[in-house]
Parts: sequence; C-alpha cells; structure tokens
Amino acid sequence: MNTQSRRQFVKDSLFSAGFVGLGLCSLNHTLAAKSKGKTGHLSAKGYGPLMNDPNGKLRLPKGFSYKTISQRGELMDDGLMVPPAHDGMAAFPGPNGLTLLVRNHEASSMHENDVSYFKSDAWKSIEKSKLYDSGANGTHCPGGTTTLVFDTRSQTLKRHYLSLIGTLRNCSGGPTPWGSWITCEETIERAGDKLAKDHGYNFEVPANADIGIVDPIPLIEMGRFNHEAVAIDPASGIVYQTEDRHDGLIFRFVPNKRGQLAKGGKLQALAIKGAPATDTRNWEETGEPTFPEKSSFDVEWIDIVEPTAPEDDLRYQGFEKGAARFARGEGMHYGNGEIYFACTNGGAKQFGQVFRYKPSAFEGMKGELNEPGKLELFIESRDMELMKACDNLTVAPWGDIVICEDDGGSSALVGITQEGSMYSIGHVDMDSELAGACFSPDGTTLFVNIQRNPGQTLAITGPWRSRIG
Repeated sequence: MNTQSRRQFVKDSLFSAGFVGLGLCSLNHTLAAKSKGKTGHLSAKGYGPLMNDPNGKLRLPKGFSYKTISQRGELMDDGLMVPPAHDGMAAFPGPNGLTLLVRNHEASSMHENDVSYFKSDAWKSIEKSKLYDSGANGTHCPGGTTTLVFDTRSQTLKRHYLSLIGTLRNCSGGPTPWGSWITCEETIERAGDKLAKDHGYNFEVPANADIGIVDPIPLIEMGRFNHEAVAIDPASGIVYQTEDRHDGLIFRFVPNKRGQLAKGGKLQALAIKGAPATDTRNWEETGEPTFPEKSSFDVEWIDIVEPTAPEDDLRYQGFEKGAARFARGEGMHYGNGEIYFACTNGGAKQFGQVFRYKPSAFEGMKGELNEPGKLELFIESRDMELMKACDNLTVAPWGDIVICEDDGGSSALVGITQEGSMYSIGHVDMDSELAGACFSPDGTTLFVNIQRNPGQTLAITGPWRSRIG
C-alpha cells in the first residue's frame, strides 16, 4: 500500500489486531490463535481515535496536545543555533523539579559554507579541545548533542545549549542509571581528506542544567561499528547495544568498573545457545520461521577480539563464531526488568520485529553458564497498517512500550501493553520520521522529535493515566 493510503488509514481508524504483542498473553489465547492460523491478534482501546491537527503537524487523541519547545535554527542560550536532524533523546530529573533532556543530532559531515551553523561568533569561540573532530579541508563534523532544561509544571523551556560537538550521525543512544546519556555514532567513517579522526564510537554526556560542552571522550572498547542505541541493566551495569545493519549483531559491554565506561571492559556478541549463527530475521516467507514468535531461547555471549574494527568487520567476526544475526537493530530500552529492542526490517514482510531479552540473575558472571539470559521474539509485524519500520522505543512509567516509526511521511507513535494489545498514540502529518520518545520523570509529559522539515522537539501532555486504569 502506498504512503498516502496508509496515512489515510491511520487517520481514520485505530491501530487494531494484527500480530502478537508484548507481554503475558495467556496460553489458552495463544493456542486458540494458532488454531485459527493467526498469531494472537489483540487490540486495545488506548486513548481513542486520533483527531485532526489544524497545524498539520501531529495528530493525537482527544484531550492531548503538544507544544514545540526547540526547533532547528533557533538561537540557544549559549549563542549557538539548534543543530539539524533531531533524533534519539532521554529525560532525566533536574534541580528544583526540572526535567533535563539530552538530545542527539544525526548530522553528517558538511562544508562550513553549507550552513550558517558554523558562522556565528559563538561557534568560533568554542575551544578546539571540545571538538572531538575538527574536520579537515573546510569540512566540519556537525553531529553531537544538545541539552534542554524544561519545566513540566509550566510547560516552558528554561534553556537549551550545545553539550557535545565534533561527532557524526549521532542517531540514538540510551540513558544510564547514573544520570548521563550515551550517544551513538551511526557511521564507520575514518580519518582522511575530510576527517581528522576515526568515527563509529559512543560518547557519554552527563545530564546537566548548567551550560557547557563536555570533553569528547570516545568509548573505544564499546566497539567501533554502525551504532544505533544502547540500554543499561541497572542491576549489573552491563551495556547492551544494537547495530543498524541488515546483518547486524546485538552486543553487550561488560565494564571493568561499573559506571565508569571510559575505563574499558569486554565486548561480546549475542548467540543462541546450542544454535550457532542463528538468523533471527525470518526473511523467508515459506514454511516455518527460522526464529518463531513467543518462544524463549537461552543465550550465550561470544567475545569480540578487536573492538576498534578498522575494517568494519565486527559482525562478520561475531557471525563466524556463532553470533545471531538481526535485521537492522535500532531502538533499545531497559524497562520492566528486561531489555527491549526493535529490528526495523525484520520478519517475512520486512515490516519489523520487537525482541525482549531477560538478563540472567548472574549476568556477566560465571553463574550465567548454568542460568543463562533468555531471548524472545514478541512481535513480527505482518501488516504495515499496524506497524512498519519500528525504530526508537521507550517504556512508559506504567510499563507499556512506546514505539516510534521511521516510515517517512506515514510515521506513527504506537503503544503496546504488557498484555499484548496495541493502540495508537499519534501520527505525524509531515514527511519525517519520529524519534527520541521519552517520558518526563514525573510522567506528565511525553517528549518526541520530528527529525526534519524542520527538526523539532515536541512536549505532549494529556490524560496519560487513563491508560493505567
């Protein structure tokens, strides 16, 4: 179905039945669905149908509203302009009840004459030591992060400023339990005519209310690859990572010292125990899927020898050793004691998959050999009207999963309950992907980015608790 017909469908109706959702569907329900040749079709009331937006930006259910709080090209409080390509983001508690947002910018290298961003006096005054890569031959690295200080009580932006610069294609990332944001470069570009340094690393940005640019320290031992997102298990301090490749891997980083990622650690790739080189993508449309839904598989972790990967070959190294293969790992988030992650074009129809990983009680220790972590495929979309191109995701304060689609002018915000029901939260009317969904610490506000036309951050409020009851 073309984009226009899909947009009209979402506009006129709720997301409803279509595939197995997340959570604890009963055994009887699953068996009954299988007897009908289906996969556990469920739907949820959610918040009701989406209403027309007179601004032509984002349709939401009745009772909800949004406010644009930061937009590309606006003058920030540090004298710089808001960079382009808003992407991954996380919210943290700030001083005096304020909310801190750390936001990615998925901007690629460009010549200084391409944008006015590099022409301000404030830009020229930035210390060279604060740029991870100052570029070469007139080319700059415009990726990085900005930090926003927001008051949910008055729904007002207090300040916003540049917090990391000199990186490339900062796509997504993830919050840490110790109050920082891990921002990920979705690139493997190397030093050369246009760049002074290799790229493809993660960087840590503390959530801070005070204006200032962090020291750009690449977390080299977390691996150099096409990063997308990370999630951290607060029980172990282990960092899980997705790789945005059609044949990507799922990695974990076991730090030498909890909470101090720059001090190094061990990089490993996920494998299915007893089934080396499993292909979870299910791209074959005939016969039984290679990796069935609603089945739990024991996991083991394979050591990666050279994390800096000069030849961008981590996934090949891992697959040769038995690591499982995934279809464009993207959004990842810790919640409900588990790690959720999305694979954008997984499944027989290539409409997307959502997995859940349950860490071992002995994660990262010798005891996990006897009591391993478990991986489950919860969702494999077979209907683009229900979900296509799942990307960033988060876990709501009440346990529901919130997914951002990356499907051009037809992108939506989709909610999934722990019982496996789906519902629509919003739908963008602009030709842009949605990204960076995250809830304020007080649960009153859902923040989300519209990446382009122009890039902007929205604060969404409404009767969120009506879903809880």
